[in-house]
Amino acid sequence: MPKSSLSDKVEVIDYESKYREDFYRLNCQWLEKYFHIEPIDEQVLSQPEKYILSPGGHIFLAKIGENIVGTAALIVADDERLELSKMSVDESFQGYGIGEKLARVAINWYKDSDFKLFYLESNRILKPAIKLYEKLGFEERPCPFTESHYTRADIYMEFQELL
Repeated sequence: MPKSSLSDKVEVIDYESKYREDFYRLNCQWLEKYFHIEPIDEQVLSQPEKYILSPGGHIFLAKIGENIVGTAALIVADDERLELSKMSVDESFQGYGIGEKLARVAINWYKDSDFKLFYLESNRILKPAIKLYEKLGFEERPCPFTESHYTRADIYMEFQELL
């Protein structure tokens, strides 16, 4: 199937609790492929309502027909900072622009919010993801944390509005 025709079928929807297993499954698949599931991942993925939504964050899901094929979460770090996290796309649907579609919706949500800073943490081995983040306006910056909450993170990026 041509990339554009599949991408056109992708609907980005807001999270509902009926999709909790999809959110968990997609993120765990991704983590197990590239890294491993850390305790913080298990905690957040098992209870997204408590750890993402209740503090004021948001979760977007990519849906094709009745299938959830991608996720992106916005996690509140504090009153001014918002983190793009839990980005995952089902392996059989990668390369069709689904991650970009999710990230663009997340960026627009951030722009409409009162948060002052939008950032993410990732790993340099994820070259296609880093390239996408740069394309969308994220720039590598010195990490302001003494320790990331993810042992896998080796790059910190902040969103800068593209001119």
